[in-house]
Amino acid sequence: MKTSPISLEDAFDLYCKGISPGGPIWDQILGYWKESLVKPHKVLFMRYEDMKKEPQFQLRRLAHFLGKPFSQDDENLCLPDQIISLCSFDSIRKLEVNKAKNAAQGFSNAAFFRNGVVGDWKNYLSADMSSRLDQITEEKFRGSGLSI
Repeated sequence: MKTSPISLEDAFDLYCKGISPGGPIWDQILGYWKESLVKPHKVLFMRYEDMKKEPQFQLRRLAHFLGKPFSQDDENLCLPDQIISLCSFDSIRKLEVNKAKNAAQGFSNAAFFRNGVVGDWKNYLSADMSSRLDQITEEKFRGSGLSI
């Protein structure tokens, strides 16, 4: 079944109402956040913004969480830098699977990639949309300890 494209405004409205293929995103995020507080040895909560800002630190944090911290030999071989390069947004975007024409819900995999820049949403959402999203997010996360 082929899905017809809808406008950004209509898609945004559905998103704000919690109507999306994955369900309400705030419930998912909050669920993982709460579980990471209850079971920090089982659930690691990471933010894309933090990974972009401090890739070395976040990678070491992830390796430690997985019980596979980097050894001095790994560090000497610059293994963390190699992993960061291989897992970079540009490297992943260039993989053949992410250039595929057919993907879930009738979208091409490439549709899920823009440019990987934190804050790029400002180029797509109006001030009213941004304000609405901030208001919903603040309301949904209120009292959780999780901030925008």
